[in-house]
Amino acid sequence: MGVCITGSESGLEICFNLPPMKQRCVALLGRRDEPTDAVEEYCQYLGAALEAQGISFELERIPWCELGWRKALAKMDRRVGRWKNDWVLVQYTALAWSRRGFPLRILGLVRFLRKYGVRCGVVFHDAQPYHGRRLVDHARRHLQIHTMREAVKLVDLAVLTVPREKARWLPASAQNVVFIPVGANLPSPETAWTMERSGQERPPTVAVFSLSPDRVGAEEVKAIAEGLGYVAKRIGRVRLVIVGRNAESAENLLRESFEGLDVELSLSGILAAEEVVRVLGKSDVLLFARGAISTRRGSAIAGIACGLPVVAKEGWETTAPITEAGVVLTEPGEQFGPSLMRVLGDPAYRAWLAERSRKAQQSHFSWHAIAQRYAAALRGREGP
Repeated sequence: MGVCITGSESGLEICFNLPPMKQRCVALLGRRDEPTDAVEEYCQYLGAALEAQGISFELERIPWCELGWRKALAKMDRRVGRWKNDWVLVQYTALAWSRRGFPLRILGLVRFLRKYGVRCGVVFHDAQPYHGRRLVDHARRHLQIHTMREAVKLVDLAVLTVPREKARWLPASAQNVVFIPVGANLPSPETAWTMERSGQERPPTVAVFSLSPDRVGAEEVKAIAEGLGYVAKRIGRVRLVIVGRNAESAENLLRESFEGLDVELSLSGILAAEEVVRVLGKSDVLLFARGAISTRRGSAIAGIACGLPVVAKEGWETTAPITEAGVVLTEPGEQFGPSLMRVLGDPAYRAWLAERSRKAQQSHFSWHAIAQRYAAALRGREGP
């Protein structure tokens, strides 16, 4: 963009070709999740993509868990003054701002930011309150809903990771809300599209990316074992690859379940993101067992991003654009086996599903597409 200065006495016109100043945006993170922090990774991938949109994206973490809220905000006081008229996006999960999932403090944080004149937004990675039947679960759920509703009222922009109609807690009058699905926290997942998959030298391969902990994880492992057992009894040798969180804890139960069946089992813990792309790229289908699939399920979207068919449960959050990908849905209570069998036993059907996943990745789940939606939302909410 050219900037011209005209001298009134000399009549000379001097022009400078100055690059436009980048818009600055700060992602504000709470307590770090262990052993990996998916929200931090999300921000890193989003930030790289926003740079191409002319938006610089910085990450800041508020160490309230280590210092306490008072000292943490006092430490932030020196930084926030530099962000006047910039965007600050608070990254919301209930446990990021409270040890036990009572995140009321986030409202005070938003008010703290607003007094410095920043444009404030919140990204709801936890787009739903927590479940549970105990009295404490009811209290936690009530407070989470209250906190999310009040946060929407306080901020300039609220980003949902599920479509608006699926966030039933959202005030109907809210006009500052935009839906942007999450992407896969993987580098260049499109490179998996051209990798060689199963053939004469290798059996059909089912990949699972990440499991839940404790009793929920045990139920997921049981469903996976039933699905793979169903396939192995009908087509013979099949390979199961499980990577990511809680993968290794599933080994004993799986080996017991596969006794007498021709199932080759490979389990790895947390891998480098590049290695995850390689593992998924050499698989034929992703089995998503962590509840119902939706636009906020990054470990399911990893399969879509890598161009795989995905077999998953259908739930009340399951809607477009996730249904535009190559996703085979099972009803609640239905086994994964028949769907896996259909995908692995029909190469033409499998190729059609893979093509749908690739198109959905390009249109909806790539970081380029996500960054474009963020850029439009941020610029659309700017004041005079």
